[in-house]
Amino acid sequence: MNRGLEHIGLSVSNLERSVEFYRDVLGFEVERILEPAPELPLGDVVGMPGCRARIAHLQSAKGMLELFEYQEPRGKKIPKDHKQADNGFIHIGFTSSDARAEYRYLQKKGVRFLSKPVEFRPDVWIFYFFGPDGEVCEMRQT
Repeated sequence: MNRGLEHIGLSVSNLERSVEFYRDVLGFEVERILEPAPELPLGDVVGMPGCRARIAHLQSAKGMLELFEYQEPRGKKIPKDHKQADNGFIHIGFTSSDARAEYRYLQKKGVRFLSKPVEFRPDVWIFYFFGPDGEVCEMRQT
């Protein structure tokens, strides 16, 4: 078998707001927005029979981000005391040719940060920031 990472899925509270952030701020392209019909087996796939969701597929040069806004059931917010050490989802990683310039750009866009750019290894700059629902994102200079 040949396996590879195809996409990252993220549950969001407001699809339009998240699409706007990932498209307009981080440069993803909207491939499609889906509103699956109730008779489609989404609930069977995700283990929540009868659920309803709107879905957006956003594409970058290196992969796809799939956003889910569940209408039924509604999701819970990320707890305020959530830490990177907690089990499960911890961050989405993005790359840039200049992390420090990205940091300044995101500052101007009003993005909240967990850290300033740090030289993690020689010539490898990294910083963490928050997405629209408090999801943690990483920007790494490549």
